Amino acid sequence: MAVLTGSLPLIPATSAVRSGIGFQESAPSVVALGGGHGLSASLSALRLLTSELTAVVTVADDGGSSGRLRRELGVLPPGDLRMALAALCDDTDWGRTWRDVMQHRFASRDGVEGSLDNHALGNLLIVTLWELLGDPVAGLQWAGALLGARGRVLPMASVPLTIEGDVLTEVDGGLRLRRVSGQAQLAMAGSSGNVSKVRLLPEDAPACVDALNAIELADWVILGPGSWYTSVLPHLLLPELRDALCTTTARRCLTMNLTNDTKETLGMSAVDHLAVIRRYAPDFRIDAVIADPSVVADRGEFEAAVAEMGGRAFLGKVGSSSGGPVHDALRLATAYHDMFGEF
Repeated sequence: MAVLTGSLPLIPATSAVRSGIGFQESAPSVVALGGGHGLSASLSALRLLTSELTAVVTVADDGGSSGRLRRELGVLPPGDLRMALAALCDDTDWGRTWRDVMQHRFASRDGVEGSLDNHALGNLLIVTLWELLGDPVAGLQWAGALLGARGRVLPMASVPLTIEGDVLTEVDGGLRLRRVSGQAQLAMAGSSGNVSKVRLLPEDAPACVDALNAIELADWVILGPGSWYTSVLPHLLLPELRDALCTTTARRCLTMNLTNDTKETLGMSAVDHLAVIRRYAPDFRIDAVIADPSVVADRGEFEAAVAEMGGRAFLGKVGSSSGGPVHDALRLATAYHDMFGEF
């Protein structure tokens, strides 16, 4: 097996986007946790404010390209890790080019599904580095160096995880509890019933040591946005990671989604989202919650629920002007900047 040796390669100098937000010379050390598009949104905003940035990413994905690589090679699912690296690429020719390279997906011709069909090149690159180095953390560090990423990316656990839950559905006029296993299936389950008793397997899976250390040393820990049951909650289901999040001296922020009615959370309110966090991690206290007013039906009720968790609600428009449920990087960065300043 080939082995990469020596120190990390030099990468092109990057420049932060200074769009009036104010890139801070004494910027806070931030750990952002989540997965998929939600984590990409928070990272795209946070990289405008600090270079002391660590992404801790879920590793329970079992669908698409990631799921195939996980099953065929026995590796951590690389997809959410790839998306986090792409989000940390700087807004330069170098960063934009490598972001597009990492996100590029192969498509077979003439409707014939080939072995590379729908694989993201970034997934293959990351797995290649893992096989050469034999170390997921080192492989992600090399990938980040190649991209000129502003920050680093870590898996939440050192082994692939499986997420499962019970879904209460109506069958033949009665209610029945059925078990749903796998992130891809559970992500769709809420549209047909109420998700409950979510858990990670193996239950005693080891958390990534580097992630635990980053959380311990951080100034801020930011959880969310993202799929509530399959991207946000898993960080509080892994025992070692939950303990680290509950005991860290860092301030804690929860970033809410831009819509409550997802396939996982149909019929849930913003307050219900907070209740899920409290139910699974009652000792997890927060300092701040960032939310767009469009998802808060009753401001007083929401602020009271946040206060019960020890925090303050920061309400402001953070969604894209396009009207879709997509966070705007500059607006979200401004919200984080103002929150940092308040503390």
